[in-house]
Amino acid sequence: MPRRRPSALRGGISVRRQHWRRRASIDRLSGSCAADIRRLELSRHWPESTAEAFSQWRSLAYGPLRRFTEPFPAEACGIPGCWCCPGYFRDHLEDVIHALPRKSARELRALVRSLDRTILDRARILRADHPDEPWWRGQL
Repeated sequence: MPRRRPSALRGGISVRRQHWRRRASIDRLSGSCAADIRRLELSRHWPESTAEAFSQWRSLAYGPLRRFTEPFPAEACGIPGCWCCPGYFRDHLEDVIHALPRKSARELRALVRSLDRTILDRARILRADHPDEPWWRGQL
């Protein structure tokens, strides 16, 4: 007795494809650090918030210099992620750094500090007495 082909058996069933969504990640972070960040975001923040804050801070570091010289149009509105206060992204990164385990925090801190140095070198009008001091709050 001939067998039915598998395609004939599944003819009426639509093929479901799984769409794997690529998670936003921060370049040059280890897998364990990325996993720690993901766990932290599930408990305290929203998913991919740290990668978004890091990309916004990186775009401020490598973007046009007019972002430093032009005044922002409004006072801080209090909406997270709004560009009226670019220091929000650095505050978010600082919160994540303090909440992560030591090894992961060290990795992320090294990347964020390199962006801080870039911002301070490019915009000579900004002052930072110490790298651990929140210099971005009063000047951005």
